[in-house]
Amino acid sequence: MIQRDAKGQVYLGKWELLVQAVIVISLLDFAFETLPDLSVAQQLIVRSIEVFTISVFTLEYLFRVAFSRQRSKYIFGFFGIIDLISILPFFLGFAIDLRSLRAFRMLRLFRILKLARYSRAIRRFHRAFVISREELVLFAVSASIMIYLAGVGIYYFEHKAQPEVFRSMFDGLWWAVATLTTVGFGDCYPITAGGRLFTFFILIIGLGIIAVPTGLVASALSKARLEEDKDENDNSPPE
Repeated sequence: MIQRDAKGQVYLGKWELLVQAVIVISLLDFAFETLPDLSVAQQLIVRSIEVFTISVFTLEYLFRVAFSRQRSKYIFGFFGIIDLISILPFFLGFAIDLRSLRAFRMLRLFRILKLARYSRAIRRFHRAFVISREELVLFAVSASIMIYLAGVGIYYFEHKAQPEVFRSMFDGLWWAVATLTTVGFGDCYPITAGGRLFTFFILIIGLGIIAVPTGLVASALSKARLEEDKDENDNSPPE
């Protein structure tokens, strides 16, 4: 049954549970398609599931376009574009050979973003990122500057001692990213005393870099939860 929420967006009622299940099935089907040595019968099953999921997604898209009060807002909005991208590779396959254009086939992975419409938790994450976007942008800029300075520093400490490992500042930047995120792949590491001391301070700073966005997002999630509760109270009918 087609309904509309408080914002005038199309709500498909219980059919949305079916759409969520079809999204999961389509993602599993995409994974099974990559299995080697599939028999002809198995390939037919995989293809049939793909046709079924595309049919459901296409009907959903057409219903939302037909019944949305603000049609252009939906079509050019985030979810409208995601819904279109989810079905586009299938129909493009009739016009061009997507086997030679694997990037278009990978667009099917955008179907996973369709789950964001139906997941309250994911919507809350989106709301939290909107709340903390200025702080996150400031953090991203600061972290980028720190990575650059760390890459420059380790290059000048280690280039002479390890010219094959730290050949340029780009190798230093790779080391800086791996170290500041506390991953430490081990493909390049300092061997000089100065480089190791420098790395010690970078590791300490890296722990802080990991903690800052975690705190920002946690705080924003709390604010998003409070805003959701307030919206629900405002929209609830009076007793």
